[in-house]
Amino acid sequence: MSLLTYNEIKPKKFILHENAPWEVLDSQVSRKQQNKPYNRTRLRNLNTGQVIDWTFHVNDKVEEADINKKTITYLYFNNKKDEYWFSDPKNQQDRFTLSSVIVGDGIKFIKEKNPVDALTFTNTNGETSIIGISYPIKASLLVTDAPPNIKGDTATGGRKTVTLETGISIQAPLFINTGDIIIINTETGDYAEREEKA
Repeated sequence: MSLLTYNEIKPKKFILHENAPWEVLDSQVSRKQQNKPYNRTRLRNLNTGQVIDWTFHVNDKVEEADINKKTITYLYFNNKKDEYWFSDPKNQQDRFTLSSVIVGDGIKFIKEKNPVDALTFTNTNGETSIIGISYPIKASLLVTDAPPNIKGDTATGGRKTVTLETGISIQAPLFINTGDIIIINTETGDYAEREEKA
């Protein structure tokens, strides 16, 4: 594991802080006159989901967390128990659940039986656990329900609510219809573009 200086602690990095793995969500290095520089960060605990603000000073060094990826298959969501079920892609019988804290919001744009990348962390005792999911930035999904476009309807700013095949509803342009395949930004949940039909 490598050591990071205060100004190398940047977004999308994973660090060990207070014996836990954290993802750096935001960082801002600044220097005021006569004062030493510092890095004001926003961190998310990969075990609990807790988000904190933390300032690293010029003499601070942190260990980069040893985060690995492995492919797992998303099976389904059990609404009654609030459980997300996954399996080993090579063995569908090897099933396990992950909490919504670990899974995050990106799962709403993943179809059942599709592969995703699990982020794994090995602690000082040698125990490896899944601490998060890495999603593709874009997902192509079928629109299963879209209200008809009403001419002259500009009060909504040219947007309407459509439902996607995963069951999630998003805002999309008025020209989107049932049966269209659209591309979604999984980080923001926003409509990106419509896929052209072949």
